Amino acid sequence: MGQATLIEMTHISKIFGERKALKDITISVHAGEILGFLGPSGAGKTTTIKILTGQLVQTGGIGRLLNQDTSKLTEKIYSQIGIVTDNSGLYEKLSVYDNLLFFAKLLNVKKERIDYLLEKVGLANDQKKIVEKLSKGMKQRLIIARAILHEPKVLFLDEPTSGLDPSTALDIHELLLELKANGTAIFLTTHNMEEATKLCDHVALLYQGEIVEFGTPQQICLKYNTEKNYHVLLKNQRQTVIGNTPKELQQLNQWMLADEVMTIHSSEPTLETVFLEVTGRKLQ
Repeated sequence: MGQATLIEMTHISKIFGERKALKDITISVHAGEILGFLGPSGAGKTTTIKILTGQLVQTGGIGRLLNQDTSKLTEKIYSQIGIVTDNSGLYEKLSVYDNLLFFAKLLNVKKERIDYLLEKVGLANDQKKIVEKLSKGMKQRLIIARAILHEPKVLFLDEPTSGLDPSTALDIHELLLELKANGTAIFLTTHNMEEATKLCDHVALLYQGEIVEFGTPQQICLKYNTEKNYHVLLKNQRQTVIGNTPKELQQLNQWMLADEVMTIHSSEPTLETVFLEVTGRKLQ
């Protein structure tokens, strides 16, 4: 048997006045799966998260979260999910530690979990600091720690590592993969294509409210790999591009046999390149 479906959208649409923000979105996320929802600002990513978490009601279609209608979510459902968005609130006058302690008591989480997470998100040495005095990046790390404090069954992440340094972002990635291994379903929006390629089991490319491409990162990149070239760096520092013709491949073989090749890379496009090709628009 496959993993349980924890997030489900069937023919979801959302209209604001004259504007169709979402058009016929059908997608599902299973336990232990990370779905990347990728698209430029205004594509409908945040609207989708708001519908799935009961903050907005869709115009058409059916949304289900932990097998409950998203327009009628109960307190029990909210205790099993985590949300990281731009407007995730923190108690500004409390310390870093006391923010997490408040939610730990509320969600019946052991104090040891607080210490573990503060270490993981790089805030262990700042736990006594008052939240209003934290930098934007530090607040973001605290929001992430709070969202995963209770090891939720479903986690919604809206640009979770935006503004974080590479080292902290890697620590956050480790945490997310830990949650995934424990069966959490993760719904991730990001502009960082490297992040999506590394973390996501499947990605949906969203453009003007529609899913224009869906699959694993590798499947999507290979689908648009029309050139099939190889970038080669030789030991004499010469760089060259080898095409997929018998003559060029024979030349590559000769270099390989003579141990003249330092590096070789295939030329399949990145997710960002694919997105640009499909929509004619950059993700930023």
